[in-house]
Amino acid sequence: MPTLSAGPFREEAAAPSHRFVDDYLPALLAQASQLISSEFHRVARQHGFSVSEWRVMASLAGGQAISIGALAQVTVTKQPTVTRLLDRMEARGQIERLPHDSDRRVTLVRITPQGTQAVEHLMELAREHELRVLEPFGLERAEELKRTLRHIIALHAHAAGEAVEEDE
Repeated sequence: MPTLSAGPFREEAAAPSHRFVDDYLPALLAQASQLISSEFHRVARQHGFSVSEWRVMASLAGGQAISIGALAQVTVTKQPTVTRLLDRMEARGQIERLPHDSDRRVTLVRITPQGTQAVEHLMELAREHELRVLEPFGLERAEELKRTLRHIIALHAHAAGEAVEEDE
């Protein structure tokens, strides 16, 4: 498996732009996500997973059971779509639904051993893809970028939850 070098990030000289989106964080994050994700989505499809199935499996792999609402948020997928996906994945034995200990309105989801086995190789390929994407930045900058993004997510997750509740 490739490793990240500690080499410096090589900045490309870009023509000056006056478009708002060229310096607007949400637009930059969305563009970067779309470009990087689409590179790997081809690989996921070649391994028999739709993009949404891959996101669900990757979100559940190695973790605890989570609510369908939380799964929808982390996979950036509408909850009804996640529910339909889970129906198909449950029929294939890849996930299981569990009742919440204290809230009957909440259904939890967790990956099964069969689901883990189905997605293991794809997760290895995803890690290799991530390393190729981050390699130009070096290990230190790559880890700082990931810490910053996790911090942004933590700071804004509450507001996103409120928006989801308003939509329902």
